[in-house]
Order: sequence, then structure tokens, then C-alpha cells
Amino acid sequence: MTFEPIETASVDELRALQLERLQWSVRHAYDNIAHYRSAFDAAGVGPDDIASLDDLAKLPFLNKADLRDNYPFGMFAVPRDEVVRVHASSGTTGKPTVVGYTRNDITTWSTVMARSIVAAGGRAGDIAHVAYGYGLFTGGLGAHYGAEMLGCTVVPMSGGQTEKQVTLITDFEPRIILVTPSYCLNLIDEMERQGLDPAASSLEIGIFGAEPWTDELRAEIEGRLGIDATDIYGLSEVIGPGVAQECVETKDGPTIWEDHFYPEIINPETGEVLPDGEMGELVFTSLTKEAFPVIRYRTRDLTRLLPGTARTMRRMERITGRSDDMMIVRGVNVFPSQVEAEVLKVEGLPSSDITSRRTSASRPMW
Repeated sequence: MTFEPIETASVDELRALQLERLQWSVRHAYDNIAHYRSAFDAAGVGPDDIASLDDLAKLPFLNKADLRDNYPFGMFAVPRDEVVRVHASSGTTGKPTVVGYTRNDITTWSTVMARSIVAAGGRAGDIAHVAYGYGLFTGGLGAHYGAEMLGCTVVPMSGGQTEKQVTLITDFEPRIILVTPSYCLNLIDEMERQGLDPAASSLEIGIFGAEPWTDELRAEIEGRLGIDATDIYGLSEVIGPGVAQECVETKDGPTIWEDHFYPEIINPETGEVLPDGEMGELVFTSLTKEAFPVIRYRTRDLTRLLPGTARTMRRMERITGRSDDMMIVRGVNVFPSQVEAEVLKVEGLPSSDITSRRTSASRPMW
């Protein structure tokens, strides 16, 4: 089941729509944001040079430092009074990155989140328990608005109050939970502490994001909670959760909603665009955002692009690490997620403790 026809449109139809929207987005950014105008002019390229999707590679990259240099509202492409909401990153490594949304942007965000819930197996009428944090963090409200657009009954629980979370799951009987994988383990542990069987709960679908997780952790959550666990991906700079979502029928990596977010994979050292299937750094260009367009934003997330399966749009492999988190151990590239995967194989170690310690030191994706 799909939420919108474009999800299974032909590749040719999708590419034509992407080019039309890309040309609009590049022009919109150039005409309304001084940073883009200056950067494009310095590179000797402009909106009129984008005649094909391949021409996107002519444009300079956008980095998080550029966003911080234009703090707080310098990257907005519409007047401030047309911005109906702002979100911001935690700012743990400097000034927070501030993102803005017009009413149309909120609708777009809600739409891709509704798509994501459907792709995970959700449907109108389901009760959705949202345990992502609300506030400046994009997770809670992003999931909330998408579930409401789909027609779900939303329980806006947010994070924390683990004992109360379990009580509400028991009493309200939600079918869907949207939560970080590490906190889901805490909920499972609390269910067991209360003498409940987690696999006997009403939950059938889990939509997990905001932090990296492994196939081993997915298997544990599915086994203990008795659900289908799917991966959702997003970044606040791109829109929030809902940039890509794994389809429940295949569970083979998140499908990127390419009609709104155009992906590239680059060599993180040279900036060269790599062909689909090769591992590198993920770069996104927004195609429909009004308040806060991003052109060639370097996410620092390492993955590769794969052909579509359940949908026409391309998939991304689960994030293996970040280009700025990589450690070199005796000449070998090592990422925290690889360490976690091995530690989780050790019997007798509480997995909730392992993941909570690792994720507490990592940067949330959204």
C-alpha cells in the first residue's frame, strides 16, 4: 500500500519531476538567500546552468558551518513573518542550526511522514504512540503531524517517564510506536520489570530513528517486542524525520522520498560524485522547501544508494557511520556502530545499557 501515486510512478516521470523542482529550488535559493548567491557567483555557476540533474554537481556544497555563520535567520528564503515554525539542533558543538518552515513546508513534512508511516505498515485509524522528544527537536512534532495527516489517533507522549509510557501502552493499546531504538529497549525492560510480556502488547509496528542502530539490535527488538521494526531517516537541516523510510514488505533500507529530496553520494575527501552502489557521504538537495532550501547539503553520513524495490525511488543503505566520527585503528577505518555490533554479540551484557551509553555520546540525526 502507498500513500501517494508518485511513490510507484515510472523512473522517467520521477526524473522529469525532479528536474522541474530542482530548477525551481536552485533559483529560489539564489534569488532569496545571500549565501547561495555569493557561493554560486564565486563558483561561476547560476540557476540557468541547471539544464539536467547531472548539472547539480556544478554547484558548491553547503556545510553545517555555513548554517552557523548565518545564525539565526540568514538562510531563510522567505520573509520571517511567513515562517510559521522554527526548529533547531541541540547546538552541542557550537551555535544551533536553526531551520524554518512555511505552512506549505509543514504540509510537505506531514505528507512525507504520513508516507513513511504507511510504508512501515501503518494505516488510518491506528493509534500511534509518539515517544520521540517534542520541542525544538524535530522528532516529536514531525511524527505527530504525519500521523495526524494519515488519520491516526496520536498519543503525544514524548520521551521520559518510562513507567508511565508502559502504562499508557498497556491501557491505550497503540498499534504503532515511534521511538529511538535505544529507548525502546528501556521500554521493553520496564515492561518485563512490571511482569508484563512485551511480545503480548498491542504494538505491531515500530518506526525507529534519530540514532544509528544495527541489524542485531533490530532482531532483538523484533524478537522481544513481537513487532516489525523499520528504519526512518531524516535531518533537521533537510526537513526532519521523513526524508527516507524503510518499507515493511522488504526491510532492505530506507526508501528516499526523491520527489522532495534529491540524493547524491560523494567521495568525502575529494567531493567527487560517485555512482549508485558505491559507499560515500550522503548529500541532499531539497526540491520543494520554501523557507529553508538546502542545496547540496553535506550530511557527513556514510552510506550508498541502491535501486528501488518496494517503491520506484532509490533506497539508501543503513548509515554505517559518519565521515567525522571515523577512527583509524592500526590503519583500519572503524566506526562506533561496528563496535556496537560486535559488543551486542556478547551474551550476558544488557543491550539497553550498551546502546544508551553509545547514543548518549552521539549526535542525533534530527
